[in-house]
Amino acid sequence: MLASTHTGTVAGIRGSIIRVEVDSAPGFPGLFMVGLPDSAVRESESRIKAALRNSAIPFSWDRRITVNLAPAHLRKTGSAFDLAIAMALLASSGEPLPLAPGCLFLGELALDGSLRAVQGVLPILIEARAQGFKRAVVPRSNLREASLVSSLEVKGASTLLDALKGDGNGTDEDEGEREVVPPPLLDLEDVAGQPLARRALEIAAAGRHNLLMVGPPGSGKTMLARRLPGILPAPSETEALEMTAIQSAAGLCPSTLVGSRPFRAPHHTASSAALVGGGAVPRPGEISLAHGGVLFLDELPEFSRSTLEALRQPLEEGKLIVSRARAAFEFPSRFQLVAAMNPCPCGYRGDVVLPCRCTPEAIARYQGRISGPLLDRIDLVVDVPRPEIRIGPCDAHGGEPSRSVKERVVAALRFAEGRGQTRDGKDIRLLGLDPFAVETLEQAARLQGLSLRAVHRTARVARTIADLAGTSAVSRSCVLEALVFRAGSALTSLKVA
Repeated sequence: MLASTHTGTVAGIRGSIIRVEVDSAPGFPGLFMVGLPDSAVRESESRIKAALRNSAIPFSWDRRITVNLAPAHLRKTGSAFDLAIAMALLASSGEPLPLAPGCLFLGELALDGSLRAVQGVLPILIEARAQGFKRAVVPRSNLREASLVSSLEVKGASTLLDALKGDGNGTDEDEGEREVVPPPLLDLEDVAGQPLARRALEIAAAGRHNLLMVGPPGSGKTMLARRLPGILPAPSETEALEMTAIQSAAGLCPSTLVGSRPFRAPHHTASSAALVGGGAVPRPGEISLAHGGVLFLDELPEFSRSTLEALRQPLEEGKLIVSRARAAFEFPSRFQLVAAMNPCPCGYRGDVVLPCRCTPEAIARYQGRISGPLLDRIDLVVDVPRPEIRIGPCDAHGGEPSRSVKERVVAALRFAEGRGQTRDGKDIRLLGLDPFAVETLEQAARLQGLSLRAVHRTARVARTIADLAGTSAVSRSCVLEALVFRAGSALTSLKVA
């Protein structure tokens, strides 16, 4: 007898629907699984046998049973296929399945018949909805994540018996215990002083520009970077669903839609695969987890050269393609790069208090770890000098709160939308530079040897400065301010390889 059910898997961050076909026929007893299953999928036979026996569900194994996972060219990994295979096996023996027509099954079976959570539920159900599925059965612990997909009836089952009888419901018994409250966003009013760095942070937020902060240890570079998400506009519903799906594909099992833009800060010992994604079965890396948000690289020169160079393509294209022998996987990576570094190995070059102990050769080697092509993609370079130490009430020395800065950022974005012009367009003429601004930019390009990419990025920064001021035309002063941030006095003597 032939029977089939449907389940799903994740390829990259996209869901793929898998059809589970079971053929039960007379012959040498045994279960034969085909369709490129990995070892975890093959081991489902032992889990299913124990789950059926311990759930008191009768099933005869004295036939030749063939299980096919279609499409056969796609490698199947993980344990999320257990429930769908078990349901197809029962259907092949004549067991009625109340939810089977148009239903998708996901879940890992424990030996006692209970269902365990699996990863990638959200992208799989998004794809199921796109393909016309109306119902889905998932483990109860994945129910909250699955319920984020609208227009799909989702039932949470605790055991194989629940799924078989159709007794799953749309409520999570552990809802109160599993409530996840995101940490509050850090506020800029905690940062005293640093007016130039705060201005650069505001421009970066309004235009989604890449930012590099250079200064001695303890000057506040990390404090400023961690407060950037607090002045970024909230993600739209579409963006939030996409960012949540990436977290689900990475195995983070989100319980609610992402409410604020992500902030990822990998350690400088992270490998290229950890940063951009990869593996035998590619999974999202840090740059994909930062999609729509901020990727913060502290101690930038301490990252390996190959790791930093891997950022060049994603910074330009907003996506990354990881190719394997059987398939290519596309990962979204539209992130905002914020980096911090010391001006020299000892950290005190240019400091007004402590002298620098580094030789010119050591400084050149240290700064030379950042290649010219990568620096070319950084729009703003700002010095963060040693702040004045003043001990007293926080409200007496604190800076402007994030709420006020965010209002200006949102107003600038609305102004840009009202202009009907794209700030990141490829044609500089569409950015609205007046003749004096164009002349200033051309002169700077000749004197400083700016590349075409650098000229375009500088024009975009000037456009953002004009949007913050609420002016349609980009004036010469906007270009000059953008050029000042482009240079970064701490790196003016940088000799790149």
